Amino acid sequence: MNQQMKELIDKFPVEIIDMFHDVRQLIFDSVSCDLEEVLWAKLPSYYVGKSFVRLIPFKDHINIEAQAAISHKEELTGYKFTPKGMLQIYVKQDIPCEILKQIFVETLDENN
Repeated sequence: MNQQMKELIDKFPVEIIDMFHDVRQLIFDSVSCDLEEVLWAKLPSYYVGKSFVRLIPFKDHINIEAQAAISHKEELTGYKFTPKGMLQIYVKQDIPCEILKQIFVETLDENN
């Protein structure tokens, strides 16, 4: 993680920082190809070619922008989705690791 991204994330509550690191690690663990980690419009973003996942931290939740997220909406009934199809995970919720891994593979893995 570059210094700019670290400084951005470190401004959030510790629960969000921990959740961010957990979800970030899931992204890296999910795909077999090289990821490019960048800040895009001050949003932590993970690219493989033109495909991307964005993690958008807020004070009490993280939005996950991933193309495949909306196709898993029925499996994520306890979680909210924004009108733009981003998954919201609140600090009081468990991270749905297995479903997120599948979303990240479907969104990013060039072999999928």
